[in-house]
Amino acid sequence: MRAVVYNGPHDVSVDEVEDPRIQDPNDVIVKITTTAICGSDLHMYEGRTDAEPGIVFGHENMGTIVEVGPGVASLRKGDRVSMPFNVACGFCRNCRAGKTGFCLTVNPGFPGGAYGYVSMGPYRGGQAEYLRVPFADFNCLKLPPGTEHENDFAMLADIFPTGYHGVAMSELRPGENITVMGGGPVGLMAAYSAMLMGAAEVFVVDKVPDRLRLAESIGATPIDFSAGDAVQQILDRTDGVGTDRGVDAVGYQAHGDGGEEHPAAVLNSLVDVVRATGMIGVIGLYLAHDPGAPDEHSGRGELLFKMGKFFEKGLRMGTGQANVKAYNEYLRNMIIAGRATPSFVVSKELPLEAAPEAYERFDRREAGYSKVVLKPAA
Repeated sequence: MRAVVYNGPHDVSVDEVEDPRIQDPNDVIVKITTTAICGSDLHMYEGRTDAEPGIVFGHENMGTIVEVGPGVASLRKGDRVSMPFNVACGFCRNCRAGKTGFCLTVNPGFPGGAYGYVSMGPYRGGQAEYLRVPFADFNCLKLPPGTEHENDFAMLADIFPTGYHGVAMSELRPGENITVMGGGPVGLMAAYSAMLMGAAEVFVVDKVPDRLRLAESIGATPIDFSAGDAVQQILDRTDGVGTDRGVDAVGYQAHGDGGEEHPAAVLNSLVDVVRATGMIGVIGLYLAHDPGAPDEHSGRGELLFKMGKFFEKGLRMGTGQANVKAYNEYLRNMIIAGRATPSFVVSKELPLEAAPEAYERFDRREAGYSKVVLKPAA
């Protein structure tokens, strides 16, 4: 089959690789109809992880089941399904507690597994024609048959639940306001989720004009940090109080207006902008080892964080990747009911063969490449 293969920093290609097969009785094989390129894929693409050549990328996957293992009980050939990017067993201590992003079974020695991602287990990614799904009864979310809402449902594998998770960790209540740092697809999904949860005002901080316009189009207040200090702009708009909640949708590759990298910049900005006793949800990626960090401490995941101010203000913080299964069924139902349309972030549909160019343009933050979905069958 054809698949997007990582060859080294800034180098991916569409190659012929071995077809997936049923390895365990609880596996299914899914023919991929839509798979998306994620901002977190860029960390590997840019050489900012320990990823080795040969990884098949792709953790935002959906499609149709074409083969079913003999131990699968609830799924049938022909079922249309979405797979959380988390690979989870469903029966370990963390899975039973709903913490499926930190499964203790699927990736021995490391909490959590994912498709096509460094350190997240042996699971090939879905930027390919077919995908093996383990523990399929647990990991597959059934979708209505047909092709309706295809790009909306494609957002259920990661960015819609992840954005929702960031806001949920902030414990936002209806009528409160919130700052979302980062206007990429995940940040926009966090802003959109905050609107769905009843936020009175949502500030989205970025400097890319297309992202700011998209944030404004869903009713958020865009804050252009290239036009002045973002924290001060928000304080000026909130009578000096700041916002009730905050979300970090950027992570360790935060950059200043001049392009310089400041790994703790977003966390520290949220400490400054969230009001005393507020809550911060962190969904931006942070690593324990960063080969391309600007300094040795950041390279070990040791950041210069405003702990004193964080403590002084009585702030609280939730962190970690989203437990997608905690949200995806309900978000699917909102899409079906017409209450949510997360595909507004999709900027381009391309065939699988266009992936190398799409990665290159996405990495340059070119307009029109902020959220690319690949169609392997096209």
